[in-house]
Amino acid sequence: QVQLAESGGGLVQAGGSLRLSCAASGTIFSIRAMGWYRQAPGKQRELVAVITNTGGTSYANSVKGRFTISIDSAKNTVYLQMNTLKPEDTAVYYCGIRTSPLQRWPPTGMDYWGKGTLVTVSS
Repeated sequence: QVQLAESGGGLVQAGGSLRLSCAASGTIFSIRAMGWYRQAPGKQRELVAVITNTGGTSYANSVKGRFTISIDSAKNTVYLQMNTLKPEDTAVYYCGIRTSPLQRWPPTGMDYWGKGTLVTVSS
């Protein structure tokens, strides 16, 4: 069984920064990618950023230049540094990991998900 523990969400003013962390634990044979998705009220879940175990990355256009994803493979932990936050970044952010083979990039989905952490950006 795989567990994902997210942390770092909260309330921040526009222009501020937050750092999300997600640690994976349990029976994990191979993590091929880790990433962050978000879901705002009334909207579908969307990819924010994803990173492979070898450092390849992909970002949503809306966060390029503001967000940075990184991975500590030894700790099975992924981070999302979010700078210059905007009110439209307000959402529940979900961590996901991909253990099955990556058939396309960026991946269309993840195999395991965290429970989510709320990020609220006030104007």
